[in-house]
This record gives sequence, structure tokens and C-alpha cells, in this order.
Amino acid sequence: MKIAVGCDHAGFPLKNIVIESVRAAGHEVIDVGTFSADAVDFPDFTKKVGGKIQSGEAERGIIICGSGIGAAIAANKMKGVYASICHDTYSAAQGVAHDDMNVLCLGGRVIGPELVKVLVPAFLNARYLGNDKGGERLAKRVAKITEMEKDG
Repeated sequence: MKIAVGCDHAGFPLKNIVIESVRAAGHEVIDVGTFSADAVDFPDFTKKVGGKIQSGEAERGIIICGSGIGAAIAANKMKGVYASICHDTYSAAQGVAHDDMNVLCLGGRVIGPELVKVLVPAFLNARYLGNDKGGERLAKRVAKITEMEKDG
């Protein structure tokens, strides 16, 4: 998979660890920045990651800001982008498997490098189960979310 990775200045210290974890899991990285610890606004980089998903250039994305919360809020404003902050492996995998989450948001001021190294593979190794036999219940729920998105 191609994975878009972006961060603000607060997430910058973890960005290379995220990128290394994506590559270690066998995936390609699209690095949309930021490229220094200079102060920047997270919505700008959230939009870049989301845009890569919307265009089909990336299948999933990872965004790192200070808490992960702002990035998740901003990402979920973009059509077709389904993001959540996950600081545990269960949520990182479950969000994909049951809810078709395509963007993982991390708090650079909340978690450390060792947690990143297990969260990223949990997110990337998970797959959406709504298309599988028996996954109708999941697909029904995701369809309701898509309808909510259309309604605004």
C-alpha cells in the first residue's frame, strides 16, 4: 500500500519513526511534510494527507500532531477520509476492521517511539471486514456513516 504521512511541528519528532515503521511493514511512504520542527498549522498537513487519499494516490494515511485530536477533527471534515486518534493497538486495528478507518492520528506529545512501532503495524496490517462473508452488519454501519457524510 501507499501510505501518506504528514505532521505538524509537534508531531515532527515522531515522523521518521512512523516512516520507518511503515517501510518495515512493507509499504511505500508518501511524505507530505512538515520537514522541520518550525511551527506550522496541522490542518495544512492534514489536508495534504487527506487529499492523497481522496485522489487515490494513497490508500491510507497517518497524521501526527501534538495530541492527535486536532488532526482527527480536521481529517474527518474531508469526504472519504475516516480518521481516528488511536493510542492502543486494539483501536488501531479495530478502526480499520470494523469501521473502514483509513487515517491513523497520533499525538506526538502523548506517545513515544516504542508505541509508534506497534501502532503503525496494527493499523496497516488490519483490513476492513465489511466485504467478507458475515460482514454485512459492519457494512451496514459504514454505509450509514457514508450517508451522514452526504447529508452534511
